[in-house]
Amino acid sequence: MPVDKILIRGPNWVGDAVLSIPAMKAIRAHFSDAEITLLVRPWVSGLFVSAPFVDKLWSAPKPSRLLDWTRLTRQIRSRRFDLAVVFPNSFESALMIFLGRVPRRVGYATDGRTWMLTNAVSPRPGRPHQVHYYLDLVKTLSIDIERPSIEIEATSEERAQARRLLNVDGIPSGNRFLVLNPGAAFGSAKRWPIDRFAEAADILARELSLDVAIIGSAGERLIAEDLRDHMKRRAAVLSGKTSLETLIGILAESSLMITNDSGPMHIAAALGVPTVAVFGSTDDNVTGPYGPHTRIVKHPVECSPCLLRECPIDHRCMTRVLVEDVCRAARELMTGHAYE
Repeated sequence: MPVDKILIRGPNWVGDAVLSIPAMKAIRAHFSDAEITLLVRPWVSGLFVSAPFVDKLWSAPKPSRLLDWTRLTRQIRSRRFDLAVVFPNSFESALMIFLGRVPRRVGYATDGRTWMLTNAVSPRPGRPHQVHYYLDLVKTLSIDIERPSIEIEATSEERAQARRLLNVDGIPSGNRFLVLNPGAAFGSAKRWPIDRFAEAADILARELSLDVAIIGSAGERLIAEDLRDHMKRRAAVLSGKTSLETLIGILAESSLMITNDSGPMHIAAALGVPTVAVFGSTDDNVTGPYGPHTRIVKHPVECSPCLLRECPIDHRCMTRVLVEDVCRAARELMTGHAYE
């Protein structure tokens, strides 16, 4: 059966969406003549506005009423897709494609949804990195996954928007700068202490002659301001001021990023920005930054990774990560030399 029109149901969160890019690129390479539509949530869509591996970007919020559900499934049905690849593991995501009457439906056999998929794939044993988890799914379509590529590029407009915002906040065009990402979604367990972020930033900014920008969501602005107040050097607080597209531009323009496990971490890694990521409660073997210009800094403790939102004890996985550990990793990335 020919495949002329493909629907990819993309992941719901920014970090997962970045980690699905190699699988999406593999679909594009295999079905080079097909029209590929990517269906994602609005807060993820900015990542794919100019993606060359997608022909049509379809942004739709999660239906909250039966009427919304009916409308969306009818839209899927009317577009007459030949194949759907469902990246999320939820029952809801498979049901939507099933009711949309896509004849071939590929997804993982999770959450009691096997009967809704024509190709229900059993996950491999263990916990592979999320990039390979998505690649394993598309491999069942006889797609070559031997040379995965996660690289993305910012557009000239994204870079220009970023530079305009940076200029307003005191970082002139042409100045090299360090990005700090002190927040992290889903709880404080993933956050390295603010005072250590501040000390590391002061040291690296001085050594490498970098300005400093702090990013994050509007809900993380207080965290960003606390970090700024702990620093000796001036820092521009951009938290809550960026769209996803402008954030991509800021990261693409930056020279170095220090971050917790987060969506922006994955964007920076995909852009090829030198990225130092502090890990503790989460599993870097599964959700670590993917790319050659990254370093993971962690301190092994018996309770990590716990995958908890809040630490029930003393946050030892993070408090035992020292400022010098992070600075050493950053120097290695920036110079290409290992430091003892």
